[in-house]
Amino acid sequence: MAYDKNNIFAKILRGEIPCQKVYEDKFALAFNDIAPDAPVHVLVVPKGEYVSFHDFSVNATPEFMKGFFTAVQKVAQQLNLEESGYRIISNHGPDASQSVAHFHVHILGGRHLGRLVLKE
Repeated sequence: MAYDKNNIFAKILRGEIPCQKVYEDKFALAFNDIAPDAPVHVLVVPKGEYVSFHDFSVNATPEFMKGFFTAVQKVAQQLNLEESGYRIISNHGPDASQSVAHFHVHILGGRHLGRLVLKE
């Protein structure tokens, strides 16, 4: 899948769409999810054109990967989730319900989150 420069996260990164910023550095932008699934639900988006985790892991430099995941850790710490715990989720592809074709992770916390995967 080719990267779409007009996806919503690309527009947020360019400042064309506002967000409730939580954290930003040269590797990532973190902001509150507009439809939270937990009391704390923050998206962390890398500042690069990566469609998915696979694309990111194959094409990002080791320095950029380290910087991005360090940003994820800093956000969780800034949100005071270290002691109570949190979940990091990244969806890849249609079966995982990836809704935006720009790699990102969700940080969820602020309550007991229950099972990782719902049985159907």
